[in-house]
Amino acid sequence: MTVASEISKAPGSSFAGQVREITVAHSPDSDDAFMFYGLATNKVRTPGLHFTHTLCDIETLNQKAREGVYDVSAISFHAYPYVQDKYALMSCGGSVGEGYGPMIVSPRPFTAAEIKTKRIAVPGTLTTAYLALQLFAPGIETEVVPFDQIIPQVLEGKYEAGLIIHEGQLTYDKSGLHRIVDLGKWWGKVTGLSRPRPRVRRQVHRHVCQRAHPRLRPRRQGSRPPPARHGPQSGNHRAGSKG
Repeated sequence: MTVASEISKAPGSSFAGQVREITVAHSPDSDDAFMFYGLATNKVRTPGLHFTHTLCDIETLNQKAREGVYDVSAISFHAYPYVQDKYALMSCGGSVGEGYGPMIVSPRPFTAAEIKTKRIAVPGTLTTAYLALQLFAPGIETEVVPFDQIIPQVLEGKYEAGLIIHEGQLTYDKSGLHRIVDLGKWWGKVTGLSRPRPRVRRQVHRHVCQRAHPRLRPRRQGSRPPPARHGPQSGNHRAGSKG
């Protein structure tokens, strides 16, 4: 999901002849790399606007959004109620997970009932993955661990199971872990709905929005060269769940 925040420009101010910097924050995972490739490589032209990109893990982005740090930011859908006083949803940049989502993995093949009694390493309490976990197992014991450390720490025995997002969903089995529950599939089975994965933006001055939004929307068109040309951040843009 994508959002934006109010800048201190008087309503009548003119932006003619000025270059406005727009701070954009997103995660380094492959779907964000795909979506922001056009802007990051200047393949999408943005006259009068300069976009500065910051890469953070999704829970850091959620927390930064609560502080209103960036003009445009990727966040978890779960985080939006906490930042709606600062940010508005964008009509571009969101995504949904069809038939896949965050996964609970473990070195042992626990049943779904057994896993609800275990302590789970999670990537953040504002992630949609965490919200889905709480819906699946209300009150389950959890501890926040950086998303890229969840699999290593589960393998070290610090946790009996972990809630994984991003590319860990594709690689967990190579580490000898068992998938206990795919919360995306569980959500779809229970609700019949896709799992939302939004982007948000701050409430930027309306003149800036009028100029920025048409540039942001076609960034996907600017992000469609063959995968080999995407650069070091990129890969399969549907590789994993945003969280």
